[in-house]
Amino acid sequence: MAQDVLCDVNSCKYWAAGNKCSASSIYIVSHRGKQANNSGETDCKTFESKL
Repeated sequence: MAQDVLCDVNSCKYWAAGNKCSASSIYIVSHRGKQANNSGETDCKTFESKL
């Protein structure tokens, strides 16, 4: 398993300095339940707004 998960979405409450993700786990899904063929066809369900 990856030791460091990088993220540049600084509006997420799990974003940490150095573009690190501080969430204890990550949940990513493909769009519309289809097989993803590239990163653009996925969504991070772990995202939570800082606001």
